[in-house]
Amino acid sequence: MKHGGALGGKGFCTMISDDPRIHVSLEHLRGLEGAARGLSFLPRQPSRSVLNGRHSSRLRGRGLNFEEIRGYLPGDDIRSIDWKVTARTGQPHVRVFTEERDRPALLIVDQRMSMFFGSRLNMKSVTAAEAAALAAFRILNSGDRVGGVVFDDDELIEIRPKRSRRALYAMLESIARLNRKLHAEREAIRQPRSLNDVLKASGRMATHDHLIVVLSDFDAIDDTTHRRLSGLAGHNDIILMLVHDPMAREMRGEGRLVVGDGGLQVEVDFGDRRIREALQKFSSQRLQRIFDWQRELNLSVLPLSAGEETIPQLRRLMGQIG
Repeated sequence: MKHGGALGGKGFCTMISDDPRIHVSLEHLRGLEGAARGLSFLPRQPSRSVLNGRHSSRLRGRGLNFEEIRGYLPGDDIRSIDWKVTARTGQPHVRVFTEERDRPALLIVDQRMSMFFGSRLNMKSVTAAEAAALAAFRILNSGDRVGGVVFDDDELIEIRPKRSRRALYAMLESIARLNRKLHAEREAIRQPRSLNDVLKASGRMATHDHLIVVLSDFDAIDDTTHRRLSGLAGHNDIILMLVHDPMAREMRGEGRLVVGDGGLQVEVDFGDRRIREALQKFSSQRLQRIFDWQRELNLSVLPLSAGEETIPQLRRLMGQIG
């Protein structure tokens, strides 16, 4: 088991590790570009995609630009017929639109101490960093602008959406730097950063018609989180990549461990069944609350487990074959 800011014990990481499951490097994140091929965040999703079906209606995609009115041709969609021009000319005419080439995307990447935990494979912070890199490359290579808000408990870095590889690399550099700041003996933060403050800052950058992808474990959410996401979802497409550890769904006896939130720490006996059941109930309720936001706020939730490899997991969620 790997332990970090959320849970700790004999497996404490006392320094920056070169283990890619614990810390990411900029070179690793930049090397994920090829793996991003085949992923899509547009409304037309593969049949196997988590975003297909009832979720696809939540993704507006790019807008449409009016191009021209021309005569009807066999195979044209009858829904595009302009009935006024058709009535005036006596011949069927259709309105032709082209899809806008640009839909800016904003990736909100959580690297707080609550993300520095992994019980089976990766730290949650590593899974979030890798998924952010994959999404960023796919969005840029689709011709859209991409930017981000990268944050930990004491830093918040804003990268305005640009159609620029240099800006994308700057975002990846910020992710890698904040990721490598995480370690179990990091000095406690008196007041850990709230996700609500980050969402408020993001709202100033993504006013409307953006794709907003939030990669976080959604630690310490409340009614304000719900309200902030509701405001963003009113004018943007939102995907919540819910990064969780397998322990959130199934807690087993693991002896005495240290539980912390980046500020305070307490030792918990995971061998006590009652304590495990109480924590299990709390974690399950928090996960379910986030899944309920799909219906309540008209957004999409993609669960990402830190207990599995990020690339095949994200491919499977997005319906990519092979």
